[in-house]
Amino acid sequence: MPKIATDDGVHLYYEEAGQGTSILFVHEFAGDYRSWEPQMRFFARRYRCIAYSARGYWPSDVPADVSKYSQERVRKDIVCMLDGLGIEKAHVVGLSMGAFATLHFGMHHASVGVKTRALSLTVAGCGSGAFPTEHDAFKAQSKILGADIDAKGMSFAAATYGHGPARVQFQAKDPRGFAQFVQQFSEHDAVGSANTMRGYQGERPSLYSLTDSIAKIQVPTLVMTGDEDEPCLETSVMLKRAITQSHLAVLPGSGHAINIEEPALFNQLLSEFLAQVEEGRLMKRLDSAKPASIWGPVGDPSLL
Repeated sequence: MPKIATDDGVHLYYEEAGQGTSILFVHEFAGDYRSWEPQMRFFARRYRCIAYSARGYWPSDVPADVSKYSQERVRKDIVCMLDGLGIEKAHVVGLSMGAFATLHFGMHHASVGVKTRALSLTVAGCGSGAFPTEHDAFKAQSKILGADIDAKGMSFAAATYGHGPARVQFQAKDPRGFAQFVQQFSEHDAVGSANTMRGYQGERPSLYSLTDSIAKIQVPTLVMTGDEDEPCLETSVMLKRAITQSHLAVLPGSGHAINIEEPALFNQLLSEFLAQVEEGRLMKRLDSAKPASIWGPVGDPSLL
């Protein structure tokens, strides 16, 4: 099995297909490298595509120590993947938990004053628990879910978290695809998933405390969300306002896992975005079009 060793000794499994400019796909909590199959098949026609399983996800290593799981660690794992594969720069595409990792990677490696490792960023389904009034509750709930996974296993997680309010749209549209998603989710390692919930999801900072760093991202960024993914809607708009070289795509009638719920539309939007990046099209927002505040009509973050 092909694996890349990280700088802290964890081995990450990956698959790749195609040739050309590299795209690195970073999966969500309920997914793994298999979640990107609709994108691997489509984009491998023109790009070198890599999908990997995060630490704690089969067939990557599953560290037993919860300290091996954190926002900073998964951000560094993106760099380890690029370095291990000899890739200087890539288009980095993340969903949900993977979108948080992608965004943090952008803040550290695609920002003003740093050596850029990204050709572009795609941040899809990003924002669960980030809104200031929801952040503490999200962290607490993540730790509770981690304990529940320890006690009840992955079948419990698949039957609860996997059927959440932003998942049922996928189930209604595509029962067969949703059944495959649930089956793959239930196959995850319980130790890895519980540790991911406790160490990563349950400890990550609110994006609203990082807006100055987010605003320094200087590569083209595609922000994507489903219009029924309530936890991510407000944050997606904030990211659009904060990142001057960003586009925002809202998929109608869609929930959280938009790359598998609406693969054709997801691929179309991403393909068009990447084509514009490859052509060197100027994406920076015109000064005349800048919002008065990234906080929108409220204008003052203290009011949130």
